[in-house]
Amino acid sequence: MNTLTRRVFLMGLAGLALAACETPATVQQFPDITFGHLPTIDLNAADVRIASEYQAPMQAPNVEHLFPVTPSQALHKWAEDRLAAKGIGNAARFTISDARVTETVLKTETGLSGVFNKEPAARYDASVAGMLEILDNRGFRKGFATARVSRSRSILEGASINERERMWFELVEAVMADFNAEMEKNIRAHVGAFVM
Repeated sequence: MNTLTRRVFLMGLAGLALAACETPATVQQFPDITFGHLPTIDLNAADVRIASEYQAPMQAPNVEHLFPVTPSQALHKWAEDRLAAKGIGNAARFTISDARVTETVLKTETGLSGVFNKEPAARYDASVAGMLEILDNRGFRKGFATARVSRSRSILEGASINERERMWFELVEAVMADFNAEMEKNIRAHVGAFVM
């Protein structure tokens, strides 16, 4: 083996050895956000339909499409788990009207002082909204209840992908806990006559 071939071979071998040492990034698994542990809201309706008016823009500043569990998925699961058709004649329709999360990049210190301080690098603002309608056999609305809630969280500069995804998951979990409480209160206040 000549010297040039030997060097190329050794460099290739060293490259393979280094590549073998690289630790693959771990992919986090997040549980579904569910509400099955809570009692159902039994409605005097023959069925419950779930619809969505919200379409994710799939571009900045919206980032919900990047989340491990999107607000839209969580709202859909909320309706499946909490709303139960226990009557005859009427219909219930739950409509998702908002399920957005926007990202705002925040200013951070640069220079020597910025090296020693970890500051918030981005703020995430979540907003979810839904409406429950009770409809008669002809499709006319007999009553409705709505809820809209929002939450914000910030993340520090230098956060890893795993830390960012964990924060996103916790943000959706928190905004959905708020939505659950607000929507149940409003259902009982505004369409309580249709709750069994």
